[in-house]
Amino acid sequence: MRFMVCLKPVPEPGSVKVDPETHTLKRESAALVLNPADRYALEAAVELKEKIGAEVVAAMMGPLNAAPLLKEAYACGADKVFLLSDRAFAGADTLATSYVLSLAARKLGPFEAIFCGKVSIDGETAQVGPELAAWLEWPSVIWVKEIIPDENSWKLVRATDEGEEVLEVKLPVLMTIEPESNDPRPPSIKRLLEIMDQEIPTLSASELEADPSLLGLGGSPTRVVEIFSPTYEGKREFLEGPPEETVDRLISILKERGLI
Repeated sequence: MRFMVCLKPVPEPGSVKVDPETHTLKRESAALVLNPADRYALEAAVELKEKIGAEVVAAMMGPLNAAPLLKEAYACGADKVFLLSDRAFAGADTLATSYVLSLAARKLGPFEAIFCGKVSIDGETAQVGPELAAWLEWPSVIWVKEIIPDENSWKLVRATDEGEEVLEVKLPVLMTIEPESNDPRPPSIKRLLEIMDQEIPTLSASELEADPSLLGLGGSPTRVVEIFSPTYEGKREFLEGPPEETVDRLISILKERGLI
């Protein structure tokens, strides 16, 4: 079996800069870290590999300075890692991002399963996983807490707003993994030394045979119209007097403002 894990580089908190013209994050100049939720997806794939035998391929779309994060992914158990990097990918929304990942899945595959993090900390849309499944015409199951593999099908325990449900699915399948599903292992020093001096394989738009009209900012149907820092001007009113009068006045003010 072969598994694909989709990883995302996200700006380290405090290092984010925004392009004033495109209103997109300037990832090339930001200090990047591996999206925390993706660590659980990687761990789920590696644990399943150790249980039933498989090859884990990690793919990440991002700028060239994201390559060290893939070395970290290898140190955490991935067998192969690939960086999807091209200036044409810049400014991609979730749909354009999932399109590139779908091309990578087809080129690097075939795969029996794809693992994604539940959400990214810089966007919090939770759209890329299901959109990737749609590009591939695969079933997708979100919020997966446990994977119970069988010979012909897998049982997936997923979280819901009401509790849990168990689904039986045939492969291939895409899953987004719940953070409570596992405890990600630390990077192996031995594996990190193995890959430390190696160059990470990089795939460009042309190598993926991508349609230019579906890439980057131009291929993104969503637009950020404006970015601004929210401001709040607080007003305070001091109530003085005997406790009984102060309470009555407070209740009156709250009723006037529709708060009670």
